[in-house]
Amino acid sequence: MGLQDKLNDLLQQGLKQVEESVNLDSINDVRVKMLGKKGPITEVLRGMRDLSSEERPKVGQFANEVRDQLTAAIDEQRLKIESAKLNEQLKKEAIDVTLPGNSVAQGQPHVIQQIIDQLVDLFVGMGYVVAEGGEVEEDRYNFEMLNLPKDHPARDMQDTFYVTPEILMRTQTSPMQARTLETHDFSKGPLKMVSPGKVYRRDTDDTTHSHQFHQVEGLVIGKHITMADLKGTLEIVAQELFGDELEVRLRPSYFPFTEPSVEADITCFNCHGKGCSICKSTGWIEVLGAGMTHPNVLKMAGVDPEEYGGFAFGLGPDRFAMLKYGVTDIRDFYQNDVRFLTQFDQKG
Repeated sequence: MGLQDKLNDLLQQGLKQVEESVNLDSINDVRVKMLGKKGPITEVLRGMRDLSSEERPKVGQFANEVRDQLTAAIDEQRLKIESAKLNEQLKKEAIDVTLPGNSVAQGQPHVIQQIIDQLVDLFVGMGYVVAEGGEVEEDRYNFEMLNLPKDHPARDMQDTFYVTPEILMRTQTSPMQARTLETHDFSKGPLKMVSPGKVYRRDTDDTTHSHQFHQVEGLVIGKHITMADLKGTLEIVAQELFGDELEVRLRPSYFPFTEPSVEADITCFNCHGKGCSICKSTGWIEVLGAGMTHPNVLKMAGVDPEEYGGFAFGLGPDRFAMLKYGVTDIRDFYQNDVRFLTQFDQKG
């Protein structure tokens, strides 16, 4: 058998092996086996030295054609294998857009913000307007306009963060009552407002106290407003947050900006008045302070106390949240522990 016949046989063997290759490893083996330095084609070509000068170019040209055909076949098969592998991978990784997607965790308002939103929604539904102001306030509005002049002993009840002698971090949201009262046009009707926000007092943080907390304060000024209107309003608030079966009682108290002043208690929502550890066996829980607006507050805002009167109240959303959910340490609300906060769903 001549060299050309041997090369032709090797070509047919190689093409068959290429066709039978099903992965990159096997096609690479064919390339090394057929076209490598120790392959059969190279071995056949070593016999060219025995050929005549006339046969040698013909055989050499044919050998190059055999190499080129095998190389082209190997490259084509490799592309087919790689393409098939890629298509298989894409098929496995394909996304079925008709399937339900993975659920994404969603945030929700902080539990204290939920209480504030619930209170604001309630008051807006009763015709109140919402007045929000800055947390840095003037001494004049934080104290003096609320019947707390300089050196008034009641200022000691609210240990204050002062920025300058006349500028401070507000100790209550009541300054917005003074500001709104000062500008309200009573010819257009009575004033009904609530003011939610953060307040600051120099206090030692413990289980029931914080140097930063929240208030929602309200003010109603008009004609023929009585203590009965105040109690009815507080009953609506208490029942909205804690249930329809609770009662409200008022006890005498003292606040410089109201006269008379009261503390409001609600029936213990845990024992319903029977007495338990939460209400300290009294059957009642103190929830807020309120009273009829002091005539001096009206005078300083330019309102005639002989013609107009009303009431004011201050709610503590932080305390309401503690009472409503049985939280014993107020600091838990500010630790930002998601495991704790996610216990309180949006519906509260």
